[in-house]
Amino acid sequence: MSPHPPPITQFVLKVHSRCDLACDHCYVYEHADTGWRSRPRVVGDAVLARVAERIGEHAAAHGLTAVRVVLHGGEPLLAGPEVFRRAAGLLRAALPEVCELDLRVHTNGVRLDAAYCRLFDDLGIRVGISLDGDRAANDRHRRFADGRSSHPQVLRAVGLLRRPGFRHLYGGLLCTVDVANDPVAVYRALAELEPPAVDFLLPHATWEHPPERPPGAGATPYADWLLAVHERWEADGRPFAVRTFDSVHRTLSGLPGLSEALGLEPVDLVVLETDGTYEQADSLKTAYDGAPGTGMDVFRHSLDEVAGHPGLAARQSGVGGLSVLCRACPVVRSCGGGLYAHRYREGSFDHPSVYCADLRALIDGLASRAGAVRRPAAPPVDLAGPGLTDEQLEELAVGLGSPETVRTLARSQLALTRTMLAAVHGSSGVARSEAWELLAELDGAEPAAVDAVFAHPYVRAWAARRLSGDPGAGLGTLAGLAAAAAVRAGRGDAVAVPVREGVLHLPTLGRLALGGGVREALVTGGRGGWTARADDGAVAGPGDARWQAVRRVGKGIALEDVDPQRGVHRWPVEERLGEAEYLRWADDMSRAADLLDRDLPEYAAGLWAGLSTVTPLQRRSDGRDISSAARQAFGAVAIARPGSAETLGLLLVHEFQHVKLGAVLDREELYDRGDTRLFEAFGLTPRPIGSLFQAVYAHLAVTAFWGTRAGRGAESAVARFAHWRALTDEAVDLLADSGALTPLGKRFADGARASVDPWLRTTVG
Repeated sequence: MSPHPPPITQFVLKVHSRCDLACDHCYVYEHADTGWRSRPRVVGDAVLARVAERIGEHAAAHGLTAVRVVLHGGEPLLAGPEVFRRAAGLLRAALPEVCELDLRVHTNGVRLDAAYCRLFDDLGIRVGISLDGDRAANDRHRRFADGRSSHPQVLRAVGLLRRPGFRHLYGGLLCTVDVANDPVAVYRALAELEPPAVDFLLPHATWEHPPERPPGAGATPYADWLLAVHERWEADGRPFAVRTFDSVHRTLSGLPGLSEALGLEPVDLVVLETDGTYEQADSLKTAYDGAPGTGMDVFRHSLDEVAGHPGLAARQSGVGGLSVLCRACPVVRSCGGGLYAHRYREGSFDHPSVYCADLRALIDGLASRAGAVRRPAAPPVDLAGPGLTDEQLEELAVGLGSPETVRTLARSQLALTRTMLAAVHGSSGVARSEAWELLAELDGAEPAAVDAVFAHPYVRAWAARRLSGDPGAGLGTLAGLAAAAAVRAGRGDAVAVPVREGVLHLPTLGRLALGGGVREALVTGGRGGWTARADDGAVAGPGDARWQAVRRVGKGIALEDVDPQRGVHRWPVEERLGEAEYLRWADDMSRAADLLDRDLPEYAAGLWAGLSTVTPLQRRSDGRDISSAARQAFGAVAIARPGSAETLGLLLVHEFQHVKLGAVLDREELYDRGDTRLFEAFGLTPRPIGSLFQAVYAHLAVTAFWGTRAGRGAESAVARFAHWRALTDEAVDLLADSGALTPLGKRFADGARASVDPWLRTTVG
């Protein structure tokens, strides 16, 4: 066992331990483990509070930037709305400011109604639903205890999630494979529901209790079933993500898989039961009674202790933890030995998966299909991008950055985005991509058009989501990028772009509403403009009333309220702004720009060189001003429009400090990333060294803002300046004395001190 096991980033939180269906393939109630019988039905307040505290302290100790929590059961909706409110509130309050919460619920859908959807919208909870296909397929297993079908209720639930107001909550569908069902019929039934993602799961089984293999079905019926689905999915242009297929394609390209069922990546998932006990993955319930147990709970044990549990370590040891037969297999790096639970036999997991033959046939089948056609070359990629000179590093160290220095950071970030996009394509498993080929061609002929699209902040955000395995980051975005670049190039190229939820999106340009029945549009751009021909024959373009262009505000900055990838910020984003609200934004941005140019020119010059996008956030009900910057979205800040241009200006410079420092950290090491200590500064919750560095850097601009305002005689600014210089002074000392800084990090701490010292000598009222 490693002395330093990797941190845990994914949690399944059981909020209810019973279910309103009686699915005969359920691993919780129908397999070997019986632990559910002795647990509370509903998770209690004390358990929820302690769970949130444990996850928060773990995220802070390891400097995690994101964690995923899935609210589960049993059937979680049986817990009632207030449990969800408490869970979401406690988790968000416990996490460090820099750590994003990806909160989801997985439900059978029977109890999902409009009230729950409104609640999940308010709480930022995405919804996944279990559905095995059409009614005949679903009713084989997913019935009520009295034998009634659950299919109508599930379809109603999915219908709610497909409504425009709730579509952003639709996380996808989970389908358990039954080889007795027609694979194409199952695929079509699921595809008709326009899911963002579908996860096809092999039914849980072991060598002690092997899976069903119908007579005459062949040696690999599960592989045959999945390959039949894959063929139809490919023919339809991959209309949604499929984690099983995407995982195989990624692992064949040498990248990590997306599931613990495939690939050799360490498993970093823990289950929290309704009584607060920690368990390993639920799939182990199929092995033997008590198999998932750890003997630990949230009241007595930290998550670091759980991460070191021998059971988790066994699932984190890569190829060395597999059986001799697995280690000798040519596809072991894609298969990874299969799901850990499926290897169980005679008291041991040291065996190949009970689905071994199926996994080999599936991987070989997908590999042969992916390799049938030449893969196009990637556009030229500069892996590192331009470097920073010593003079530029000195500028940045004191909190500033000239326009040329910030443009150097932007060029470096563009190079990183290009690298990530090449990795997205390389791991896609697509044998031939017309969109990628066009991007490669345009990159040679019209590089400025490609750069303009690739430099959009949310292009990299999408690439990061795609590479992390987020099923909502569909590959169709690549076609949208190609179409947007082609429109900008004006050569007349035609690009087929998938239409999601009836909307065609062209990154950096805007979106076009084409109607719910449209699946694809052919975008053709020339010097005289562009048109989109939908697959129902309708033709539209930028002159159409349904076109919503990306609008600009002061300094030519995009006010981004249409890009579907903009939700990477910590707070919920606004939907398309009405004309009156847009004009308020334009006026406030113009006045904030004038204020910054006058009062803070040394920061403003770099700000305008690097800030390309402002994304409106929804206002908080308590009136608190909120703003955010996302590490994977260079050039963007997100803000809920505050009550004054002064506050807007302050939030702009504050968040852009995070943007700049994030770009530096993508190139340079400023501190020891393995340091797990927590530091308390600025009156905030204790946070790791990386968060302290970010806070100091942002507050250099905050203090400078109030200092120049105070120096100009703004009476209201005097107390704020005195307050922030004192806190920043203390935080700089804490950073400098931390013992965690690299030589370059010490230069930044010295630069911060050089900025703070003159303020300390300034007399204020």
